[in-house]
Amino acid sequence: MNRLKQKYIEKIVPAIKKEFKLPNVMVVPRLQKISINAGIGSFRENREALDTFVGELAAMAGQKPYPRAARLSEAGFKVRKGDVVGYAVTLRGDRMWAFLDKFINIALPRVRDFRGLKDTAFDEGGNYSVGVKEHVIFPEVNANVTKGIRSIQLTIVTNSKNKDLNRFVLKELGMPFRKDTKN
Repeated sequence: MNRLKQKYIEKIVPAIKKEFKLPNVMVVPRLQKISINAGIGSFRENREALDTFVGELAAMAGQKPYPRAARLSEAGFKVRKGDVVGYAVTLRGDRMWAFLDKFINIALPRVRDFRGLKDTAFDEGGNYSVGVKEHVIFPEVNANVTKGIRSIQLTIVTNSKNKDLNRFVLKELGMPFRKDTKN
């Protein structure tokens, strides 16, 4: 069992149940999935760079990404309906826990001038989203070999709409939130 999942089951669930006076374990927020999205942008025509990035994204996530097609044509961006404009990966179960552990404990400390994540990036569904400007912070990506630096977006999806409960769970899992949220 992943150490982060074990920590969640053994320490966080009882702590959140006690802290928020929840009636039973079924009310405690659970992580359902992590969605990773990346647009391909300017190197859509550069096949070599695109293949390299898709391989790096697969290595980071631990599974093959699937292409995302444009829903509408947009002449300003030279995009037609059905063109591949990005790649996405949805992680569940053990892969989700392993990726979250790697993201919190290995990738985020490698970000230059890192001051913490905003704890206000929750949507109305209680899901937490974070953007990563450089995908080379992950250990699977060799910055000297990559054909271009891309940004990726991560969304941590939970089964609870309560932002305070979700924030508590993520903080206890080790998510490095900023001390002050004014910036």
